[in-house]
Amino acid sequence: MGKTVYLCFSTDIIHGGHIALIRRAQQLGSLIVGVLSDEAVASYKRFPLVPASERKIMFENIAGVTRVVEQKTLSYRSVLEELKPDYVVHGDNWAEGFQKPIRDEVIQVLAGWGGELVEFPYSADEKYKEMDRRQRAELAMPDLRRGRLRRLLDIKHFVTAMEAHDGLTGLVVENTVVHENGGARQYDAMWLSSLCDSTAKGKPDIELVDMTSRFRTIDDIMEVTTKPIIFDGDTGGLAEHFVYTVRSLERMGVSMVIIEDKTGLKKNSLFGTEVVQTQDDIEHFSEKIRAGCAARRTRDFMICARIESLILERGMDDALRRAEAFTKAGADAIMIHSRRKDPGEIQAFLEEFRKTDAATPVVLVPTSFNSVTEEEWKQRGANIVIYANQLMRAAVPAIQQAAETILRCHRAQECDETLMPFKDIIRLIPEQ
Repeated sequence: MGKTVYLCFSTDIIHGGHIALIRRAQQLGSLIVGVLSDEAVASYKRFPLVPASERKIMFENIAGVTRVVEQKTLSYRSVLEELKPDYVVHGDNWAEGFQKPIRDEVIQVLAGWGGELVEFPYSADEKYKEMDRRQRAELAMPDLRRGRLRRLLDIKHFVTAMEAHDGLTGLVVENTVVHENGGARQYDAMWLSSLCDSTAKGKPDIELVDMTSRFRTIDDIMEVTTKPIIFDGDTGGLAEHFVYTVRSLERMGVSMVIIEDKTGLKKNSLFGTEVVQTQDDIEHFSEKIRAGCAARRTRDFMICARIESLILERGMDDALRRAEAFTKAGADAIMIHSRRKDPGEIQAFLEEFRKTDAATPVVLVPTSFNSVTEEEWKQRGANIVIYANQLMRAAVPAIQQAAETILRCHRAQECDETLMPFKDIIRLIPEQ
């Protein structure tokens, strides 16, 4: 009986380096190619431009590939235990670094039946790096970027977003990666809040910063990043104005706008019932949603209805009634919010809402109820978690401390000990 070989790919395109690796693997035996699932690729490196189903077809049409399977996780264990190949082929670029635990697991699993890991030198050809740069550039284009949030929800069913309020914080969100268990964790999207945008400009969060200025912030962030953007649309304004906001955001490549069911001069929800806040009636807000849905040109762009009933202490029944009405009006997602540190109120909403609606994505902003993990929120039926203001809150104390330290010490030496070297900051900024 002939030897079998397993080789797994995550690539969107097949280039000469991949073909060379395939030919070398074929010399060892009958070749089975694994295609990493969309969810695994999205968590491991960057959003897949080509879905796994299409990537499978690409490899099925390469001469000498006897079979193509989907590898659903970064771990090879389950697919190897099913196939029991004599050889696993991989580039030698995982012998060190964050992928080493996966490599160690492959060796350990193969030992169970005397299999062997065969590694070939990883191709570092500049032309392949240029292809990767080109793919990254494509991800930043509006038409590709706009629909990515909806696709991520389809692929992963759970998305995390971190606030960004300028190009630099956008780059931080874009490039922050934590490696664990042989994989990579990163933020899926960016949240552009009116609170942080206003604060960065030294203005109160009362819709004082106009849309032209806020669109400029979107431009600044989009110019240097690729991840999908969720935009805080406040109340959405008049329905007639909201129509134009939807069209502008959609044209720019924004993925979702969230509007809250309040009326009048915007007052931040952090104040709750401490200031007078007026909740819009259900039918009027539903009309605004319908107008926004009718205005969009594509199904890629999402409109999310934010429900303030729990913030304003109107009760769970009111929140659920609004969620049902706004979904029927065409809202693509529902955001439920609470000021309480106890997550019980939000958990109860999720439980009740999911009894009648299993499909509509639910968005949470766990600023106050921050003790619950993302994994638990996912299990309870949430789909998007937004970390809405943490970068702004981290920046202000650091800036204040630096300013006070220089004043106190009459020099910058003590302050510099706590600061990042500027050459490291510059490295965050892309050259082109």
